[in-house]
Amino acid sequence: MAEAHQAVGFQFTVTPDGINFHLSREVLKHIYLSGVTSWRKRAIQFKNGILTGVYPASPSSWLFVVIAIMSSIYARLDPSLGMIDSIRKMLPVSDYLTSQSQTVLSAILFATGLWWSLILLLRFTLKVLLSYHGWIFEPHGKMSSSTRLWMVSLVKMFSGRRPLLYSFQASLPRLPVPSIDDTICRYLESVRPLLDYDQYKNMEIVANEFKKDQAPRLQKYLWLKSWWASNYVSDWWEEYIYLRGRSPIMVNSNFYTMDLLYMIPTHRQAARAGNVVHALLQYRRKLERGEHIPVLTNAHRMLNTFFLSSDCVQHMRNRKHLVVYHRGRFFKLWLYYGGRHLLPSELEQQFQCILSDTSEPQPGELKLASLTAGNRVPWAKARQKYFSEGVNKTSLDAIETAAFFLTLDDEAHGYDPDRAESMDLYAKSLLHGKCFDRWFDKSFTLVVYKNGKIGVNAEHSWADAPIIGHMWEDILATDYFRLGYTEEGHCKGDINKGLAPPSRLQWDIPKACQEVIEHSYLIAKDLADDVDFHGCVFEEFGKGLIKKCRTSPDAFIQLALQLAHYRDKGEFCLTYEASMTRMFREGRTETVRSCTIESTAFVQAMEDTRLALFRKAAEKHQNMYRLAMTGAGIDRHLFCLYIVSKLLDIESPFLNQVLSEPWRLSTSQTPQQQLNLVDIQKFPKYVGAGGGFGPVADDGYGVSYIIVGENLITFHVSSKYSCLENDDSLCLQDSHRFGQNIRQAMLDIRELFSLKEKAL
Repeated sequence: MAEAHQAVGFQFTVTPDGINFHLSREVLKHIYLSGVTSWRKRAIQFKNGILTGVYPASPSSWLFVVIAIMSSIYARLDPSLGMIDSIRKMLPVSDYLTSQSQTVLSAILFATGLWWSLILLLRFTLKVLLSYHGWIFEPHGKMSSSTRLWMVSLVKMFSGRRPLLYSFQASLPRLPVPSIDDTICRYLESVRPLLDYDQYKNMEIVANEFKKDQAPRLQKYLWLKSWWASNYVSDWWEEYIYLRGRSPIMVNSNFYTMDLLYMIPTHRQAARAGNVVHALLQYRRKLERGEHIPVLTNAHRMLNTFFLSSDCVQHMRNRKHLVVYHRGRFFKLWLYYGGRHLLPSELEQQFQCILSDTSEPQPGELKLASLTAGNRVPWAKARQKYFSEGVNKTSLDAIETAAFFLTLDDEAHGYDPDRAESMDLYAKSLLHGKCFDRWFDKSFTLVVYKNGKIGVNAEHSWADAPIIGHMWEDILATDYFRLGYTEEGHCKGDINKGLAPPSRLQWDIPKACQEVIEHSYLIAKDLADDVDFHGCVFEEFGKGLIKKCRTSPDAFIQLALQLAHYRDKGEFCLTYEASMTRMFREGRTETVRSCTIESTAFVQAMEDTRLALFRKAAEKHQNMYRLAMTGAGIDRHLFCLYIVSKLLDIESPFLNQVLSEPWRLSTSQTPQQQLNLVDIQKFPKYVGAGGGFGPVADDGYGVSYIIVGENLITFHVSSKYSCLENDDSLCLQDSHRFGQNIRQAMLDIRELFSLKEKAL
């Protein structure tokens, strides 16, 4: 057992002549290198912590202020207006502290206080500048004088040095609490196209009663929280939307992200896993040091994190292993050797060991992960009863404290233009797999298929899709363009014969627990079988042509979705589009209600003055999106008012009705954030496929889309089979049908602009 020998740093034997020590130089060398790496990591984190703590100033500016103050003193000037002398008088008198030393020390203390005061002033100025949102609402191609002044001020402040990941944390403004009047006015406007005359009048009455009687008291508590907490929404949103749920998080909450659409750099499963895991470790190192550009929220919880079945998210630090699932077995794999990350070739070697392992799963091990796919209460009870001691606790701790979870899948998936259902099967595999081969509680599960394709299943509570998207863009670019593969498809580098192989996790799962596992699996399988997916690769045109039409690509797509849904269902519905609020401290998302009076008018008038109505509806959508981004949305404010009403035991018919309205069309755009990583003009096949999520309402659609380059948009459409019409013969939802409606709607709207061009 090579790993047992490597784990021993020294041995000793007792003889009649005394005790003999036998030191292992190799192991001691590894211990030394691990210690050096650990201290180097701490030193870098300490340095970056100081740089972040004094931003937008720099540590060297302290020395400049001290020199300036000392120079003025020697020139017999007192810029402190007597404060240095007052500080000197407060210092204790001793033989070691002469009068001159007291003066110097007093000057240094004053200079330090002045320097820190200037930092606070700069941060306040930066916060004021970051609170300006007028630029978002300005027409494309035009810029007001106030925005120009704002940009000049911002550029001057940032021209000193490159900010780190958390440099702006102390300067980001708090999310503002909208006024009750604005929120209710916008809410009523958003539901007007969905209600008939009598329904709308009744809603107006209920809303006005709420505004008059209950809202002022609830609003006061929200104002208080907004000043006390960093963000008045985020903690409640995480707790009540994600952590308090008792239904399965698989399909209902977790989401997925796909590999590049067209390319597979290697068909060797172990090699692809080796490169991608090494790229992940490099990304994590930069994340821990705070060296990424400051565009992320909650990124620190991306790795070493899991969703505990008892309503909390736990984040660990300095995790040095991952857990791998393959054919019903769990393996623990160490990620460090000699104080460094394992190299891609070494990781490939480790993964190949797992793939070559022919051992059988232990009793109950095969479907163990389905506990995380089923209902939350049975999993919490099983955890307490069967996994709180012994080998089960040890193995469960290994999974939950791992950097992340990896599945070496025994299926082959990916986009194949010659197979119409290839994207659909790929999406379903990433979203739920077999219901027992993804650990749905981990922050994310990396899936590596046997044909070399990869993907991610991500848990939603700790952060939103753009955070995973940022990581994924970096990893794919590192994998393809920096690490690369040999001509045979292996990872570059040599094999390390000194590595101990991955170890099997051990389980002792009794029959009663196996029954709980099987019950969770059946619930999860029913849910997975009910999900219908359709991936639509739209290559007819992209944002390049849409911009030539002088309209927003997102507004164009959202109006196409409204048209497609109307053609699909014959009616309009409450529509959810996620908008980020990352301009605010700890910001997450806000809802853009995409079904508006303007959009419904456009859809209904497709045969008449369509283009003018399209432009009006597009501008309306853009304005709502901007309001959501700048903290003036509708739904998070109403959600928090609802939470306060429940905490105060206040019954509100208006809030009850608002929070019970189903989102039958839930949409989200996957943003491209790091366009500098890949030159799509030079490498047109290296484009991402985006990702998706399950339907929010049983009788609705979930639509995710990604706009890639100038000529590609990929849609991910989900729905459920189980919602049938009254005669139980026709499914109201059909993801493939809706996908075709989206394609046709996109083409029809494009035709509007073509007709206008021909007329001109």
